[in-house]
Amino acid sequence: MNTAPAPESVEPRWLTAEEQHVWRSYIEAATLLEDHLDRQLQRDAGMPHVYYGLLVKLAEAPRRRLRMTELARYAKITRSRLSHAVARLEKNGWVRREDCPSDKRGQFAVLTEEGMEVLRRSAPGHVAAVRQAVFDRLTPEQQKSLGEIMTIVAEGLQPSGAGADLPWLR
Repeated sequence: MNTAPAPESVEPRWLTAEEQHVWRSYIEAATLLEDHLDRQLQRDAGMPHVYYGLLVKLAEAPRRRLRMTELARYAKITRSRLSHAVARLEKNGWVRREDCPSDKRGQFAVLTEEGMEVLRRSAPGHVAAVRQAVFDRLTPEQQKSLGEIMTIVAEGLQPSGAGADLPWLR
């Protein structure tokens, strides 16, 4: 006989006051940081932060090209959102799409020379904004801890099993 309580009758593990403080501080900082970086990139390069991240991933890729599915996975966004972003980047002349010869349905996103130049021009201001907002405020030990913590959180949110509900799989 199963004596486990029904799921709806199990009391949630509420956050402690300290955990609540940490959680709310994280949410506030993450929201303000994303807004800060978005505004800086809109002002200096005419693009949102997510587009900048796509250009960076393409610049780092071999031959400056990635399959659209891989680019969505790197950017942690849905394929639909990526398709919209790449369409905007194409309109600007910063990215072009190429068909995948081995997969009729697949496409590559390719960083153009113009896109690479936009990235070269916008990178110094973006790095300065990141440094000012994050790294200049933390000690080297805090930076290391932050990196370790965020890696643990990210790894825990990316299950590898079949049926994982991740943005780039939607």
